[in-house]
Amino acid sequence: MTIESLPGSSGMLNPSPKRSMSYFGNRYVLGLTATSGIGGLLFGYDTGVISGALLYIRDEFSEVNDSSFLQETIVSMALFGAMIGAAAGGWINDVYGRKRATLLADVVFIIGSLVMGMAPYPSILIAGRLLIGLGVGVASVTSPVYIAEASPSEIRGGLVSTNVLMITGGQFLSYLVNLAFTEVPGTWRWMLGVAAVPAIFQFCLMLGLPESPRWLYLKKDKAQAISVLSKIYDPDRLEEEIDLLALVSAEDLCSKKTVSYLDVFRSKEMRLAFFAGAGLQAFQQFTGINTVMYYSPTIVQMAGFSSNQLALLLSLIVAAMNAAGTIAGIYLIDRCGRRRLALTSLVGVFISLLMIAGAFSLQSSGMRADYSDWNSLHSCCGANHGWLAVLGLALYIVFFAPGMGPVPWAVNSEIYPEAYRGVCGGMSATINWASNLIVAQFFLSLVSIVGTAETFLVIAGITVMAFVFVYKFVPETKGLTFEQVERLWKEKAWGNIGGRQQALLGSVA
Repeated sequence: MTIESLPGSSGMLNPSPKRSMSYFGNRYVLGLTATSGIGGLLFGYDTGVISGALLYIRDEFSEVNDSSFLQETIVSMALFGAMIGAAAGGWINDVYGRKRATLLADVVFIIGSLVMGMAPYPSILIAGRLLIGLGVGVASVTSPVYIAEASPSEIRGGLVSTNVLMITGGQFLSYLVNLAFTEVPGTWRWMLGVAAVPAIFQFCLMLGLPESPRWLYLKKDKAQAISVLSKIYDPDRLEEEIDLLALVSAEDLCSKKTVSYLDVFRSKEMRLAFFAGAGLQAFQQFTGINTVMYYSPTIVQMAGFSSNQLALLLSLIVAAMNAAGTIAGIYLIDRCGRRRLALTSLVGVFISLLMIAGAFSLQSSGMRADYSDWNSLHSCCGANHGWLAVLGLALYIVFFAPGMGPVPWAVNSEIYPEAYRGVCGGMSATINWASNLIVAQFFLSLVSIVGTAETFLVIAGITVMAFVFVYKFVPETKGLTFEQVERLWKEKAWGNIGGRQQALLGSVA
């Protein structure tokens, strides 16, 4: 195999022209993807279910109903736990493997779900939220990496994006569960406790699945690694994949079995790769996905529909649109490429945010309100311009879901060398969860200070920054092998001459 630079490119490498495999060409790969993707389902379910459960938690615990701090803590504790889980998950992945990390995440999630479902006091409920956050954090690191390492390069982006589809599917499922248990005694306990079921299901399935073949090869279990790879590739392709793994092992992996977090910043090419991956994860959150989702009931009330049931129905529709958009992303990401898809997505997100901001600005008609009080916010929002806001919301989901939804996770699963993949994946996922927590914690405060329309304009400005960032710092990795991506960063770090020398030294005839 010869690795070449594209003429006039900024470091992109040509994918091998002879590689060809369809998404449904190998049931074994699909089985690995679907099983690992249950981690994404848990991720999505946990982030969606608490919005409905909190209404009934407030009814049962008067101290929660009387304290906005307790309500915020119940919601945000899972995000805090996810930050810790993601940070530790990278190290767990590298030392103990992707399979064991998944099993550990399932156990922690099961325990957390049961603790929440049986919690006699708010403090126990908060402890359960912390536990499921830890499990979700580990899963958010592990699932994309496991899928990526078991995927042929030409369909890797789409298969990793399947994990994002499971996240959006989990959110949709959480809204269905919220509706299903509204009339059942112990409503919120069922909503939170039933999350243990998919975790138990994944745990049982994972026991029968293999470890990631690339992790096995790194840990010198070459025979088992080749056995797994033989179920993924035909004999001719298998030989090529083994040669690539042998090359990586000889060049990079023999000198050090594990890497530390500080090692990421000691290598110029790793600093560049982590900057690109972590930046994508941060901009995914700061471009407003959670704020737009959070504001959806208010936007529909602006359109003149004040029914709470209609607000719940809107949540289902928005979640369904998000899942449908992710399916489109799975189709496009290996055809259009990660970089182009992200840039197109950001353009559409920017336009839709301007529409939402314009609707709020027109609706307020220059009036000032205390936006920390939801009632005063609703009272200033009539129906004259509500449909513009609803259209902006719909367009936002249409553009965000196929691009900035799956692209950051796909890119972070493939841009790091094998020895760094777990650590860097964990660090970048931690950035994602930290950004999520910042947005959730300070969004309403920003609204109260500068106003609703102005807040969405700020997010639109951040979207412009995200566009510039992707254009300048994120390379295209469509169809590239892990080895080609590694050489891409060496070329970016040391220039074309050094990069070409590295490629020539490491090329396989």
